[in-house]
Amino acid sequence: MKKNRWKIVLILISIAGALWYLYPTYKDINYQKKLSQLRGEDSLRFVQEHLDDIQKVRQKRIKLGLDLQGGMYVSLEVDIVKMLDNLAKNKDETFRQILSEVRKEALTSQEPVTSILLRKFQEKGIRLSRYYGDIRQSDSEIIAELEKQAEEAIDRALEVIRNRVDKYGVAEPSIQKQGNNRIVVELPGVKNREEVRQLLQSTAVLEFKLLKPADIAIKVMQSIDNYLAGKGAVDTVDTAKVAKTRDTTKTISAELGADTSAGLSEFEKFKKEHPFFAYVRVDERTGIGFVMARDKKMVDFILSRPDVKNLIPPDFEFVWSAKPFTAQDGNQYYNLLAVKKEPEITGKVITEARATIDPDNNSPIVIMRMNSEGAREWARITGANINKHIAIILDGTAYSWPVVRTKIVGGSSQIEGLDSPEEAKLLEVVLKAGALPAPLEIIEERNVGPSLGEDSIQKGLKSAYLAFIVIALFMIVYYSTGGIVADLALVLNIAFILAVLAGFNATLTLPGIAGIILTIGVAVDANVLIYERIREELAIGRTLRSAIDEGYSKAFSAIFDSNITTFLTALILYNFGSGPIQGFALTLMIGVIANLFSAVFITKVIYDIVADKYPTVVKFG
Repeated sequence: MKKNRWKIVLILISIAGALWYLYPTYKDINYQKKLSQLRGEDSLRFVQEHLDDIQKVRQKRIKLGLDLQGGMYVSLEVDIVKMLDNLAKNKDETFRQILSEVRKEALTSQEPVTSILLRKFQEKGIRLSRYYGDIRQSDSEIIAELEKQAEEAIDRALEVIRNRVDKYGVAEPSIQKQGNNRIVVELPGVKNREEVRQLLQSTAVLEFKLLKPADIAIKVMQSIDNYLAGKGAVDTVDTAKVAKTRDTTKTISAELGADTSAGLSEFEKFKKEHPFFAYVRVDERTGIGFVMARDKKMVDFILSRPDVKNLIPPDFEFVWSAKPFTAQDGNQYYNLLAVKKEPEITGKVITEARATIDPDNNSPIVIMRMNSEGAREWARITGANINKHIAIILDGTAYSWPVVRTKIVGGSSQIEGLDSPEEAKLLEVVLKAGALPAPLEIIEERNVGPSLGEDSIQKGLKSAYLAFIVIALFMIVYYSTGGIVADLALVLNIAFILAVLAGFNATLTLPGIAGIILTIGVAVDANVLIYERIREELAIGRTLRSAIDEGYSKAFSAIFDSNITTFLTALILYNFGSGPIQGFALTLMIGVIANLFSAVFITKVIYDIVADKYPTVVKFG
C-alpha cells in the first residue's frame, strides 16, 4: 500500500479533476430539465434567479456540435468580381465584357479571381492601368494591390460576421474561412432562416458617436440602479465604494480567509442596495463602465427590460466594447459606453485606413483618411469636441473610443493609444468594413432540425451504451473479477475523455461519439492483452502477484505500440482533415492517452492492492 501511495494520490486527483470538469455539464442538464418543466413567469423568474450560475455552467459544459444540437449551416462567398467592378476607375464595354468572362470562368475554376482577370487582360493586350491604379504602375503592381484588396475584403467580412453573430447571442458558433473567398458559418440552435439571412447579408454600418459626459452617464446609471433597488429619487452613489466592493468579492479567498462568509454577505448586502452597480463598475472621470465577462448577459438582460428602457433618455444609448480585456486581477472585463444615439458621421466618408507604427515612439497607430465631404464634417466635429471621446462603432459594437486632441483638418487622422499591432490591424479592418466593396452572397444553407439533432444524439448515445454494455458483460463473463476491474477502467476512460473535452472547451460531434466508441474497443484490447499474458504466466505455475507483474510487463510494449500507432494516425487525420474528421480524430487522440492511463496504470494499482490483501478474490477466468 505504501509503495503505491503516490500512485493512489495521482489517481484520486485525476478522478476528482474529471468530476470537477464534468460537474458543470451535469448542472446544465439539470437546469435545462427544470426550465423545460416551467412555463411563463415561473420560467422567467427561474432564469433571473439563476442567471449567473446558468451562464457559468453553460460556458464550462461539454459543447455540442451542429450535428447534435441542430441549427443552421451557411456557406457565404465574398463576391470578388463585384469588388473588382466597384474598384474600377472607368467602365467601358470592353471592361464589362472582360469582367463577364471572368465571372463565368470563376464559377468553375479554382484559380483566384484576380489571376483570371490578369490573364483575360493579357490575352486582349490591354494594360490593367487603363481601369485600375495609376498609369505608371505595371500589371504586376496593380494585380498585387487588387489581391491585397480581395484578401482584406474577406478579413473585413469575417470581422463583420463575428461581431453580428456575437450580438445575436448564438452559443458556440463556428465561423471559418474556407478557400480563397468563402466563409462557413455554423449556428447551433438557430431556426429562423430569414433572420439569419438578414443578419449575415445586410450592409455593415460604421458610425462615429460622441460619448456622453461622465456626469450624465453616471446619473442615468444611478437612475437605473435606484429603480431596480425600489428607490425613488436619484441618490448619489459613491463610485469608489462600488469599485471597492466589487474588488472585495474578487479577492475574498486571498484576503478574508476564515471570514469569507462576512465578505460574501457584504457583497450580497451591496447587491441588494445597488442591483445595477453590483455588476457595473464606473470610471467617474469618463463615465465608462466595466463589467466582468461573466456578468455581461445579466447587464444586457437588465438594460433590455422595457421598464428600464423607459429610464434611458431618447438621445442616449449603451454600447459594449467589441472585445474583453484582462485586468490586473486576472479577470476579463467588457467596457460599457454611454454614447449619443445619433452618429456624428458614418463610415461612408472613409477612403483609406492603414495600421502602421509611429516612428516617434514605436507604438501602433492607425492612419484614417476621408473624402472631401467627410473632411469638412470631421473638422467641424473635432473642433467642437476637443478632449472628448469619440467611439468608433461597427454594427452597434464599439471597437475604439479615442480622445480628440485637436481640430483635424484635411481629412487625415491618426488614432493612437492602441495596445498592440494586432489591435491596430483589427481597427483598420473595422474602419474599412463600414463600406464593404465586396458583397456577401449565400451560396449554400442547410437547416439541421432539432429533431435530426436529437435523433443523432439518441442514436449516438444508444450505440455507445450498447457497445459498452456488450463489452462489459463479455469481460465479466470471460475474465471474471478481472473483467470487473477492466470495466471500471473503461468507465474512467470515458469520463476522462469527456472531462478533457469540457476542460478545453472542445466540441463533441457525432463523429466524436464514434471516436469514443472506437476508444472503448482500443481500451478493451489493452486489457485482453494483459489478461491473456497473466493467464499464460499462471499456467506455468507462477504466483498470482508474480503473474500480474509479468503480465503487465510483457504486454506493455504491444499495448504502447498499438496505441502510439493509433495516436499518430489520429494526429494525421486531425491535421489534414476538416470538420467531422477532426472531431473524430480529436476524441480518438484523447481516448488513446486516457486509455494508457486507465487500462494500464490504474488497473495495475488496483491489482497491486487487491492481490496483497485479497488474493483469493482475483480471478482471470
